[in-house]
Amino acid sequence: MVQKLNTLQESPSQTAGPFVHIGTVPTYAGLEGVYATELGQSTVSDGAKGQIIEISGRIIDGAGGVMRDALFEVWQADSQGLYAGQDGADPNVTGWARVCADPEDGKWTLKTVKPGRVSMRDGRIQAPHIAIWIVARGINTGLQTRIYFNDEDNSADPVLGRIEHKHRVETLLAQKQAEGRYEFDIRLQGEGETVFFDM
Repeated sequence: MVQKLNTLQESPSQTAGPFVHIGTVPTYAGLEGVYATELGQSTVSDGAKGQIIEISGRIIDGAGGVMRDALFEVWQADSQGLYAGQDGADPNVTGWARVCADPEDGKWTLKTVKPGRVSMRDGRIQAPHIAIWIVARGINTGLQTRIYFNDEDNSADPVLGRIEHKHRVETLLAQKQAEGRYEFDIRLQGEGETVFFDM
């Protein structure tokens, strides 16, 4: 006779949460006092050189819903196009931050310095940009993309130049709304899907 086992059923897959928030932004996740200040709150501190800007937007899933639990990290150069640790880099720009969507409406905001053009080792110049790594529910592996700016000359950027379907470059351009203020939505699938990179 076969013994009947009353085992638990497999729980639904949790690809990135809630543990990503608990481990990386515990105060945001409701765990007060883990850090005196949440790590990665801003890419800049007082005294940063260059134009301080604000970029806001939403991360939208394949069904058109706003992902209110999304989290992403950003990396960028300072206003001179130098990264933290390089000779001459602005000591008030870390260039790294973690950004969380508002749990109520899904909107996120990044306050930072507008990055400068970055020189590559081979002499090519990258247009001002911010690199992004996104994690959220339903994403098995973090997604990588970039924010460029529609008020900059992006025509010679070597990364944008590799995008085969040129009409999709538009999905990487933050739209200027006012002086120092941009909007940038990230679409994970479907109409207007953001370009993602395997970098």
